[in-house]
Amino acid sequence: MNDLAPLLTPEGRALLDTVRDTAPADELAVATRLRREHPAELVSAALGQARLRQRAAVKFGTEDAGRMFFTPNGVEQSTRASVATYRAQRLRELGVTSVADLCSGIGGDAIALARAGIRVLAVDHDPLTAAAARANADALGLAGLIEVREADVTGIDTAPYDAVFVDPARRSSGRGRIFDPEAYSPPLSWAIDTALTAPHAALKIAPGIPHETVPAEAEAEWISDGGDVKEAVLWFGTAPGAVRATLLPGPRTLLGRGLPNPGVRPLGRYLYEPDGAVIRAHLVAEVAEDLEGGLIDATIAYITADELRATPYATAYEITEQLPFSVKKLKALLRAREVGILTVKKRGSAVEPEELRRKVLPKPYGARSATVFLTRVAGAPTMLVGAPA
Repeated sequence: MNDLAPLLTPEGRALLDTVRDTAPADELAVATRLRREHPAELVSAALGQARLRQRAAVKFGTEDAGRMFFTPNGVEQSTRASVATYRAQRLRELGVTSVADLCSGIGGDAIALARAGIRVLAVDHDPLTAAAARANADALGLAGLIEVREADVTGIDTAPYDAVFVDPARRSSGRGRIFDPEAYSPPLSWAIDTALTAPHAALKIAPGIPHETVPAEAEAEWISDGGDVKEAVLWFGTAPGAVRATLLPGPRTLLGRGLPNPGVRPLGRYLYEPDGAVIRAHLVAEVAEDLEGGLIDATIAYITADELRATPYATAYEITEQLPFSVKKLKALLRAREVGILTVKKRGSAVEPEELRRKVLPKPYGARSATVFLTRVAGAPTMLVGAPA
């Protein structure tokens, strides 16, 4: 699919409606039937677009995804709608009314910004991607707020806009995911220089970015959605040097307080597993202090405490057993407890959860459930058995 234009015609749109719910197993039969009345290339393009829309529903929701236009890379690299909506709302609360969205892709962030009432210039250098962004703005009734421009982002004058948003490409067609920020397209250094020229800016980056590479002028935020870390954002024009972890839905935001690493203490009754955004933001100490807890090991991001306290930033488990690593002992324990549903988590262990599950629970021993943590306690390989508190 190198051209969206045929799909934007009345015939193309009608075909898209026809193949909307086509299952992969039925594509050949559907294609054979439709090619009797429509050009083969158009039928293939419609089926391909239907496939992309089905994949995109996870990020954009069924209603929006069913009206939008996608490219394979666009589906893969687009921001999840919930995250884009949260970020757009932050910009709106900062008083931003116009944004230069550089490296806009198929327009996911531009859509969220426009729905927040912000005027957007969406720029992408790829003709097909820009065409998809333009078609999406029109399909969702946002063309009045979104101007799409096919251009090199490094040549865009951002001065007329209140804020700049940059989402550099972090994938290479030949090498896959890119981890070096200077290998982004455009490089992170260029994005930072551009951000510093604007009243406000937000740079979307990979959540694994080393903290030491965050510029002093930026606020760093790590965002998770439903417990999965989605991205990090460098904010300019907000609170230089601040660090935060934001959990969606919510949002719930934990601000860094500059605490030292928490100490190691003996295992208590409860084990807390911090959200991934908290761990990436290096804010485990803040959660530990709020829980009056400590770490089970100096290198493991599990918090232990004697009391159960509610926190949105970590999941609590009540620990009933602490065992040295032993497949035989764990299997016997599960049999004695009549466990039939086993969740295996690991942190600081080389053992694969699925492999262990097959060994210790070859068949259900009963209807009860349990959670096993493969980890280290004070440096020793350990298995902790418990259940959500």
